[in-house]
Amino acid sequence: QVQLVESGVNTVQPGGSLRLSCAASGFTLGRYAVGWFRQAPGQEREGVSCISDSDSIMHHVDPVKGRFTISRDHGKNTVYLEMTNLQPEDPAIYYCATSGAWGVCGPHTRAEDMKASEYDYWGQGTQVTISS
Repeated sequence: QVQLVESGVNTVQPGGSLRLSCAASGFTLGRYAVGWFRQAPGQEREGVSCISDSDSIMHHVDPVKGRFTISRDHGKNTVYLEMTNLQPEDPAIYYCATSGAWGVCGPHTRAEDMKASEYDYWGQGTQVTISS
């Protein structure tokens, strides 16, 4: 059964850090580009970060550059989103998703170009909350 499961410590203080995990089962995650999206209440789902299928390319949208890092562990069949210095605009439901489409998260794209329609398999989402 193909499945993506997000997990992570989800409540942090302002300026805090956390790491989200996206673990795959039933398929080899390393063959696909992986993206992290987020959706805040009343807003559209937006792309945040992506990593290419070769791991050679990583993109982050401008508001998270220097604060978020996407990475992959092939041995664990898992992709991570390391989040630091969390800001009031960061709380949302975060989703990971895979894409087998050519050119997704490529050298001539930006994270701002991420489209949910180009991603095939999705995790269930995990809530990130900031609380002081």
